Amino acid sequence: MNTTIPLANQFLIAMPGLGDPNFFRTVTLVCEHSAEGAMGIIINRPVDLTLGDVFRQLDIESPEGLTTGRVVYLGGPIQNNRGFVLHEPLGAFESTLAVSETLGVSTSRDILTAIAHDSGPEHFLLALGYAGWGPGQLEKEMADNAWLSVPASSEILFNTPVEARWSAAAHLLGVDMAQLCGDAGHA
Repeated sequence: MNTTIPLANQFLIAMPGLGDPNFFRTVTLVCEHSAEGAMGIIINRPVDLTLGDVFRQLDIESPEGLTTGRVVYLGGPIQNNRGFVLHEPLGAFESTLAVSETLGVSTSRDILTAIAHDSGPEHFLLALGYAGWGPGQLEKEMADNAWLSVPASSEILFNTPVEARWSAAAHLLGVDMAQLCGDAGHA
């Protein structure tokens, strides 16, 4: 019997030996997971763009302020020209996937407009692109010890400095990533 353990609303923490450079030392929030595959957003890969840059590219008027200076993230290697907003609370935006009872991911312009006008969700993170896995692919990678998983934490997602998210997520499991090595030893 092949049972899929749902990983939605979990962090995937890349193990040091994970060879794919797209995921080296990443923390990925799994937004959706089923027998058909999985979709997630990397939360600790900032890019050289700010929210203000995105507003200008989309012709969304916004007063200059703290929000416009916020960093944008590379959410994954798939569709990295498309924006995904992780946010809390869920709200009532046009295109939102509920990750949990309070956390969602939205892809519609209305959430960006709301953020630009300071009427958006209290907590948010904008990422370009997403990570995706086909049927059984993530389960195989988990079995191969490429990832650790732990229930997602809003504190890490929205308040922990980006450079500390990988180790902070691992600490939720009691794991010190500095003590792990990506290479196997030889006697």
